[in-house]
Amino acid sequence: MKIAIRYCSKTKFGNTRRIAEAIGDGVGVNAVSIADEPELQEKVDILFLGGAPYANIMAPELREYANKLNPSMVSKVVLFTTSNWSRRTVLALKKILRDKNIMVCEDYFYAHMLKIDEKLEEARTFGKKMAVID
Repeated sequence: MKIAIRYCSKTKFGNTRRIAEAIGDGVGVNAVSIADEPELQEKVDILFLGGAPYANIMAPELREYANKLNPSMVSKVVLFTTSNWSRRTVLALKKILRDKNIMVCEDYFYAHMLKIDEKLEEARTFGKKMAVID
């Protein structure tokens, strides 16, 4: 099974990156920033995709990534987000991806931006749990 992890992180804190890396630890895959790889390079069975809201909206880079995602390149997407309170990024990504007929898991991972350290092990476990094809 081929798994990829992509994330959008725009701040100096790196909360989303840290959660992406923890999920990667759980499934044995390196997390890659969409800034470093703006499109999937190969077909994957599961794509973990995440980001955080900025000024209460999804980062334009993440929106562009989701809009450009080729449905033939991914079988299933699992979402994750970090934020102080909003889960709008997950809801917006679900809509974009489902409108493209990409399967998106109902379950997603959320970590409050002030509790990242205590959520890392949970993120690893989430990755392992979600790294299966239904």
